[in-house]
Amino acid sequence: MKEKYKNLPLRSGVGIVVLNKENKIFVAKRIDNKKNFWQMPQGGVDKGEDFYEAAIRELEEETSIKSVSLIKKIDGLLTYHLPNELLGIIWKGKFKGQKQQWYVMRFNGDEQEINIKTKHPEFLEWKWVEPDKITELVVEFKLHVYEKIQEEVKKILVN
Repeated sequence: MKEKYKNLPLRSGVGIVVLNKENKIFVAKRIDNKKNFWQMPQGGVDKGEDFYEAAIRELEEETSIKSVSLIKKIDGLLTYHLPNELLGIIWKGKFKGQKQQWYVMRFNGDEQEINIKTKHPEFLEWKWVEPDKITELVVEFKLHVYEKIQEEVKKILVN
């Protein structure tokens, strides 16, 4: 990490694993991503906002999804650091990465509800993938986070 960014804080964030009835996971391709990387819905926590409230808000803002029920809050915060080429660019240069609270949720709605062409769109396209595929699709600097999530989802699906 570049020396001048070392003392930057981590941004508080949330991530949401959305499972459909077939236990496939919702992933989407970011608009600002030139490569073929996909991610699950995630975003920042506003000042004074509860992590769970932030997760519900981010999910709706990014995907229009409202019909979910909580399956599990993943224990602990998962952290990633931005690669050098993104430091000072993402989040107006205020943060060096994110510490995220992740939630696993069941999508209870109809796929017609899913709309990524939102007020401030972040995604180009979306799809459902098998849980073992999420680590093959993610950007490198978030891989360890997605490996942990994959582990947690497997535990849930076994029970």
